[in-house]
Amino acid sequence: MKLLVILAFALTAATAAQAQSIIFGAGYADYANSDGEDQAIFSLEYQHRPFHEATRFSATWGGALSVDTEGNTHVGAGLIGLYSFADRWFIEGSVMPGYYNEGSSQYDLGGSFQIRSLLGLGYALDNGNKLSVAITHKSNASTQEDNPGVNALLLRYHYAF
Repeated sequence: MKLLVILAFALTAATAAQAQSIIFGAGYADYANSDGEDQAIFSLEYQHRPFHEATRFSATWGGALSVDTEGNTHVGAGLIGLYSFADRWFIEGSVMPGYYNEGSSQYDLGGSFQIRSLLGLGYALDNGNKLSVAITHKSNASTQEDNPGVNALLLRYHYAF
């Protein structure tokens, strides 16, 4: 009987804790360089379980891959913060330095080192998954002489597991 009580408590605690997430995103990328055309963009992200949780704030780490229709690719990893408010709503922010590979020279962002920052607004669904809208910005933070940057607007689905 004692074992059943411990098992039931463990299962309850496991479902109450925030889960890991895979996030699928699609949207539109706006290149600041006048030579580059704007593109459809797709993203795949991973968010680990939080390493810090307070009443409404949690912090975790994760990774992101984005590819647009011209083959411009960014892969990065970094810190993610989530702030919950108004029942199921949340704000998300992240900073992920990483590697950028342009599909052609007209999409050169000034170097292969680029930092992706994100600001998003989302809603948690009944099943634990989430929907969000996010704005991202990639730039080399003026570590190179040329720093045109690219902005994107994404619709995202967070699959919790």
